[in-house]
Amino acid sequence: MSNKILLVDDDPTFTAVMTRGFERRGFQVHSCSNGAEAKREAETFHPSHILLDLNMPEVSGLVVLPELLAAAASAKLVVLTGYSSIATAVEATKLGATNYLCKPATIDEILAAFGETQAQAEVTVPSDPISVDRLEWEHIQRVLNDNDGNVSATARALGMHRRTLQRKLQKRPVRR
Repeated sequence: MSNKILLVDDDPTFTAVMTRGFERRGFQVHSCSNGAEAKREAETFHPSHILLDLNMPEVSGLVVLPELLAAAASAKLVVLTGYSSIATAVEATKLGATNYLCKPATIDEILAAFGETQAQAEVTVPSDPISVDRLEWEHIQRVLNDNDGNVSATARALGMHRRTLQRKLQKRPVRR
C-alpha cells in the first residue's frame, strides 16, 4: 500500500503547511475541512493514514472518528488538536485512534505518532505540576463528555451556574 494521508482540519493555512510537509516525505495528500467531506473522501481515496482535528464547525472529530475508520478500515488515525484534554484523549483512543497529539506538532512528531519513525528515546517529564486552572479545565471537559456535551447537565453535575460554565468553555484551554 502506498503512503496516502487524509488531512481533516478546518484551518486552511494549517492544512496547506501539513500538505507540503507530507508531500516532501513522499505522501499522496488529500485534505478536507469537515466531517461529511472527510467520510466521502475516505471511501474513495482509501488513505493509509488519517490526521483528524477534533474541533470542527459542524461536528466534533470524535463523532467522525469511527465513521472514518469504518470507511478506511486499514488506515492508522491520529488525532491532532489544539483543544486537548485527558477526557478527549481517552475517548479518541477508545474509538480506535492510533495516537493523540496536541497542536502544534511537527511532521516528524506526527509520523512518530503513526509509528512511521522512531520516537525520541528520552521523553522529559516536567518537574512542575499541572496548574489548578488546567486541572479544572480537564475536569470540566471530562464531565462535559460524560454528559454527551449537554452544558446544562454538566453545570448541574459540577454544581455551578450554566452561564458560568459557558464562559469557562469559551476560553482557550490553559497550557499547563
